[in-house]
Amino acid sequence: MVTIKDIARLSGYSIGTVSRVINNRSDVSPAAREIIERVIREQNFQPNDNAKLLKKTQHSPVTVIVKGIGNPFLESILEAIQISMRVHGESVNVTFLDEQADEIAEAVRIISRSRPKGLIFLGGSLRNFRAGFAGINVPAVLVTADASGLGYPQLSSFCTDDTAAAAEAVRRLIAAGHRRIGILGGYPDSFPEDNSMKRFTGAVGELQKHGIEFIQKRDYEGCGFTMAEGEAGMIRLLQKDPDLTAVFALGDMIAIGAMKGLRTMGKRIPEDISMIGFDGIGFGSYTNPCLATIRQDTGRLASRTVETLLLQINTKRPAVHETIPYDFAAGDSISDLNRPY
Repeated sequence: MVTIKDIARLSGYSIGTVSRVINNRSDVSPAAREIIERVIREQNFQPNDNAKLLKKTQHSPVTVIVKGIGNPFLESILEAIQISMRVHGESVNVTFLDEQADEIAEAVRIISRSRPKGLIFLGGSLRNFRAGFAGINVPAVLVTADASGLGYPQLSSFCTDDTAAAAEAVRRLIAAGHRRIGILGGYPDSFPEDNSMKRFTGAVGELQKHGIEFIQKRDYEGCGFTMAEGEAGMIRLLQKDPDLTAVFALGDMIAIGAMKGLRTMGKRIPEDISMIGFDGIGFGSYTNPCLATIRQDTGRLASRTVETLLLQINTKRPAVHETIPYDFAAGDSISDLNRPY
């Protein structure tokens, strides 16, 4: 009787690859699938319980769930994770979700379907983790949000201190002489645990610390983390607050869109309105003027994520939670009102 081992030997592929073809998995090259299926037909092979058992007992590679389609910041971390995984001889499967999706529900579906040996979440809602992560029993890491308060022994996290970093952004504007500062982006009132709320809180706190008036209805405008949303949001903000001299955007993509919105309104950057973003994505270096921003250390976020997850998989290491330092990229989008002209 022909076995799965015979099919692997005759086709020249591993038992795992043969099993993936038998179970109609998508992670097999067309060339490998064609050869294996031909051998199966030639040998009149009938999958039996051994193949089904193999499917149930083998783990697939680590799965990365990216919450944010077309988000350059998360994509830069993803690229660094993929490179680091290859250095460690590992591969990853990647799933992209939109910002409104439930990443925990998707993780549960992935586990039941392919049994990954570990999970990495790029972006995520603490509300979703609190509500559903208890049912996940594989090692996992949440990147860009602090999960230390959730108490899950299988969940590590690495993030930037968004509150402190946002305060730093506003402090840079204040140091340049700005006193009429707007805040653009996110929906902090709707998502109180998300990063946008932490950035908003840090920015407002810094304004209050320096005795600078901030009226939320006038000086803040919410929008999504895209260039199109940033452009539209900036126009709305400037229409209700025309005396602004500077804007802190809660993300670089928002800031880049906002810069276009300012030009649409006939404003020069930074001569009329200064702009600072948050994240440090590569696009910001190519704007005109070059965008000033708070830069997160994507390389460090990725390397600590991979190191920790692999240790958790291989040694059952307890969860680790770390705050990764940020820095300020000066750019050319902030005018110094203190400088005599």
